[in-house]
Amino acid sequence: MKFILGLIFGIILVPVVVVLYLLSGRAPVAASDPPMPFEKLIAKTALNATIKKGMPTTLPMQADEATLLAGAHVYREDCAMCHGRLNQPAPILAKGMSPPPPQLLQKEDMVTDDPPGKIYWQAKNGIRLTGMPGFKASLSDDQLWQVSILLANADKLPASAQQELAPATPEVTPQK
Repeated sequence: MKFILGLIFGIILVPVVVVLYLLSGRAPVAASDPPMPFEKLIAKTALNATIKKGMPTTLPMQADEATLLAGAHVYREDCAMCHGRLNQPAPILAKGMSPPPPQLLQKEDMVTDDPPGKIYWQAKNGIRLTGMPGFKASLSDDQLWQVSILLANADKLPASAQQELAPATPEVTPQK
């Protein structure tokens, strides 16, 4: 009987303590705060399970130069502001985000080991609590696939795509 009372008390007490903690104003919610206990584990586990269940497994286009170049253009216009450009430090916008967005064109953050379908799912749907928006309302399916295929092949891009992703060269006006 004591066991059952203890179990019921525990089932009621734990949610009440969690709610009181959240209502107390002590929960870390600012972008500069460290994550709550188990926050990363819970979010990552749920995200990976959802992506695995919902990501496409077949590609509607080839990873040829035209696709990679088109993907580079989409990346430059819609992704680089947070995820950075080729051979460039992280953009200032990325420095204030929590968690910081991966710099997808830098060797240490490349997603070349991820299948394009996973990258496509993330670009299309976004990722809650990370600042990563979903682009399904602003990019076409072809554009989403182009950028996903580009990122899955970021370590072996043709020169044309690398040039599209390179930092803009400032124009020099001649001195008079």
